Amino acid sequence: MVEIELDGQKVEVLEGSTVMHAAEKAGTYIPHFCYHKKLSIAANCRMCLVDVEKIPKPMPACATPVTPGMIVHTKSDKAIQAQKSVMEFLLINHPLDCPICDQGGECQLQDLAVGYGGSESRYQEEKRVVFHKDVGPLISMQEMSRCIHCTRCVRFGQEVAGVMELGMSHRGEHAEIETFIGMSVDSELSGNMIDICPVGALTSKPFRYSARTWELSRRKSISPHDSTGANLIVQVKSNKVMRVVPLENEDVNECWIADRDRFSYEALNSDERLTSPMLKQGGEWKTVDWQTALEYVANGLKQIKAEHGADSIGTLASPHSTMEELSLAVSLMRGLGSENIDYRLRNAEFSPSSSVRWLGTSIASLSQLQSVLVVGSNLRKDHPLFAQRIRQSIRKGCALSAIDSIAELASADAWAMPIANTLLVAPDGWAQALSDVAAAIALEKGVSAPASGQATDAAKAISKSLLGAERKAILLGNAAAHHANASSLLALAHWIGTQTGATVGYLTEAANTVGAQLVGALPGAQGLHAGQMLEGKLKALILLNNEPEFDSAAGLKAEASLNATQMVVTLSPFKANMSFSDVLLPIAPFTETPGTFVNAEGRVQGFHAVVKPLGDTRPAWKVLRVLANLLGLPGFDFESSQDVLKQVQGVDMAQVPADKLGNELAGASEANIILSAAAGLIPAVASIYQLDGLVRRAPSLQLTADARQAASLEGAAA
Repeated sequence: MVEIELDGQKVEVLEGSTVMHAAEKAGTYIPHFCYHKKLSIAANCRMCLVDVEKIPKPMPACATPVTPGMIVHTKSDKAIQAQKSVMEFLLINHPLDCPICDQGGECQLQDLAVGYGGSESRYQEEKRVVFHKDVGPLISMQEMSRCIHCTRCVRFGQEVAGVMELGMSHRGEHAEIETFIGMSVDSELSGNMIDICPVGALTSKPFRYSARTWELSRRKSISPHDSTGANLIVQVKSNKVMRVVPLENEDVNECWIADRDRFSYEALNSDERLTSPMLKQGGEWKTVDWQTALEYVANGLKQIKAEHGADSIGTLASPHSTMEELSLAVSLMRGLGSENIDYRLRNAEFSPSSSVRWLGTSIASLSQLQSVLVVGSNLRKDHPLFAQRIRQSIRKGCALSAIDSIAELASADAWAMPIANTLLVAPDGWAQALSDVAAAIALEKGVSAPASGQATDAAKAISKSLLGAERKAILLGNAAAHHANASSLLALAHWIGTQTGATVGYLTEAANTVGAQLVGALPGAQGLHAGQMLEGKLKALILLNNEPEFDSAAGLKAEASLNATQMVVTLSPFKANMSFSDVLLPIAPFTETPGTFVNAEGRVQGFHAVVKPLGDTRPAWKVLRVLANLLGLPGFDFESSQDVLKQVQGVDMAQVPADKLGNELAGASEANIILSAAAGLIPAVASIYQLDGLVRRAPSLQLTADARQAASLEGAAA
């Protein structure tokens, strides 16, 4: 530790720290623009100049390392005058258009100009003009004349997103931030550049000119998309969601969110919202009141149960639904006497699990790994925030190994991070590839391998990477979870983890995949799984917040099967499944209902509604409760979502206990490893902007390069 004196206060910081770090520890604010705690030091704005004794000139606090006995003054006349001089230079070419700037009210330059700027400018010449750039549907670069060249956006792309999409061209007054050769900004984390821009140069294109920041109410929430459970601040005006930004949580999403977390709110205000219950009568949809719709559903379920038995009724539930919604859906099915409920819509294998399949480690630990093996995941697109964590580890020396298909791993550019070792095989060969790695480990340790395999050079390289590291993990991605041979993949990964000391876990697909397992949204011993229900084997089917055409492995085949089902009831925020549904019940999206998600690491995160339900929309837990009451089922007298949560044992807390998650993942028996799989098998995995109904209906997200590429591939396949 090094002790310095800062404004008369003794401060101890780690050796190698800077004056800025010492100031943060002491709670002293030093004005700055280019410095950001998550980015490398650039020291190019000079706003953080401070007075260091025995040094004649002011020094930048962000780039000046501490030395024993150093005496620093941040508020001396020398420091203040230096900071005011820098501010004068910054404002020379800055357009003073605060009244029309989208950043007005939350602009760092605007705030600091109040304290350090002059009342008038001595600069009389014409201000420079920088032409706007079109870099895609998410980020607006219409007013690049405001740019102060802090290069935060450039460094973010290189260091966090892993893609250098922006750079600085020319020098001096002619310097510009641009993409070069007319490229667009396509990173799945690009929206964070808007947050870290200290001026109004980079702004949100969908939010642009729609509201003033001081008009917005700010409310906390949780992302309903992937399994990170990113913490959000939802900004609201006139009962309408206007913008979503990150809420800092160092253990989960740090200060970043993915673009789908940030821009999916557009769907909340779309024309596709379902605002009233609807019944299909004579092939035509008619709007009805809630009492009519729910009585129709209740009477229909009673009749089908009387004629065909309770086992002819089932529920397909989305893993993007809340714990409360899933818990009541399970209770409703069990109350009717049916075991047919499942959340695993995209799975090809439905083996029973005795414990929860989760990440196997903490999210924060992904930033400190020394070796990681990823199986069956397009990591960057499936889990953007997990990917940036692993990218941090790689910058510190972590070795990334991957087993995936050739299509996904054509180059390291696809992951925006260097890959040390790769085994590129078709999905039907993943079990054999893992078996080869196991054989290499068995050879190295002198033990018996769990299955027949060859210790190829690539397999030896992966085994050496895992055996030679202290902090290591084996992560099974969405494609591995949905694989027809998923149990064998897990068993092999578990054996490798046991032999190498690596943690083993699933990245998990959705916001509440872990929660769905905790509440038991799985078929009973005699129940049908999702694949069977999607084949049309039921007389009545309830679809909770999902669209089988897009959200299941059956895809387009689901429509034909469900058309033959006697009654299909859809609970959705949108006008979905209209071709085969008989009833549409409008339920609230995550912004209009309280609820709870459990993320990949087992963290229980509750949230409140941030706006009132749109039209006659109702929270799904209330709809399910009233439906159960109409069916005469006992135990559904809940007054609040918290009452529902309390009935789920072990989740009414901040973190699910490790013993409930399972120290060893279910299905990890080496006795039943199968190396062969259906040739040509391609696991069902949603592309980044097709994951759920919200992102599919967000116009700006559907205009991105990722969405257009996915659409073209689907068109070619069709």
